[in-house]
Amino acid sequence: MRAEERALIERCRQHDLEAFDELVRLYERRIFNFALRLSGNHHDAEDITVETFIRVFNAIANFRGDATFSTWLFRIAHNVFLDMRKKERAHPHTSLQDVLELDESEVTRQVEDPAPLPERMAEDAELSQILRRAIDELPDYQKTMVLLYHTQNKSYEEIAEIMHLPIGTVKSRLNRARIALKSKLEPLRELFER
Repeated sequence: MRAEERALIERCRQHDLEAFDELVRLYERRIFNFALRLSGNHHDAEDITVETFIRVFNAIANFRGDATFSTWLFRIAHNVFLDMRKKERAHPHTSLQDVLELDESEVTRQVEDPAPLPERMAEDAELSQILRRAIDELPDYQKTMVLLYHTQNKSYEEIAEIMHLPIGTVKSRLNRARIALKSKLEPLRELFER
């Protein structure tokens, strides 16, 4: 851990709100991007990000420094995501794609982006969406590992700390996740080969 970060964390332990704001600014975008990839939508990602920093604020005095601060932070974000998933399963919500029944007719709720996109951007977005769907179909633990390793550049050791698993388990599960993704994407291989 860098000396500046260590000093900032120490100030946070002393209930220095300016130091905590600075800590949030340093990590907010990374946590939001991780949460967005885990949850798949901006609203949930915002909720996960906010809840993560609330938990960090309440628990920073307990941060021992056994792991790096970012590892500890991503572990908290991962736990917030898992807690949110449990709540969602207990209380399902309505999709914007659902049909609304009105007195005289039916209407499909849809949110469309009317802005035209260049062909290349559209192809990239489609490929990204295909990949995102394939990742979303993985079990939560595999999805988390793939996102931590490939989008957040976390090492096997950091993933092991975040998920409370042995490194060997992380390596084997990440390998199985890659194999599962490869088999899901195999029928579409030519789309990814440019």
